[in-house]
Amino acid sequence: MRMMSEKATLKRYLQQARDALLWKLDGVSERDARWPMTPTGTNLLGIVKHVASVEIGYLGDVFGRPSGEPLPWLADDAPDNADMWATADESRADIIALYHRSWAHADQTIDELPLDAPGVVPWWSPEARDVTLHRILIHMINETARHAGHADIVRELIDGQAGLRADNENLPEHDSAWWADYVLTLKRAAEDAAQ
Repeated sequence: MRMMSEKATLKRYLQQARDALLWKLDGVSERDARWPMTPTGTNLLGIVKHVASVEIGYLGDVFGRPSGEPLPWLADDAPDNADMWATADESRADIIALYHRSWAHADQTIDELPLDAPGVVPWWSPEARDVTLHRILIHMINETARHAGHADIVRELIDGQAGLRADNENLPEHDSAWWADYVLTLKRAAEDAAQ
């Protein structure tokens, strides 16, 4: 079997994380896609908006390749966390389309630059801000996978749907009774450990 290039491998892992994140919106109502599920307001559509926005920055601006995409929620005068939720005027379709444009712009950067292409992350500390495309690709894979994990938990809290991605849930195949018993086993273990 032909070995993939390192860049192609990194790009494949980034795309898998992107797909996993976006899949979490499938079948969720408009309200549930936006509903804050944690004390810090974490919500599915906000996670996608955030990741789309940071990907534009890391795989665009950092390498002198601005997308031209208006991101008012990242402006200096924007409220804190404005990139972590969708306003009533920002539809799910708008946010998904933004994420697809983000992918296209990022993929063009990945395709056109070598892994050792230099970039500068102005919001990082002076000693860390000089980077390469290789480093930023790893950073974006980590960022996207981390948020896909958040989305997985948020989605499970919304309607019980869980799994790695549409073509591979990566969970044991059991019915709801088995899972309920499993959770009880975990609760018992937690209680026993606390004594």
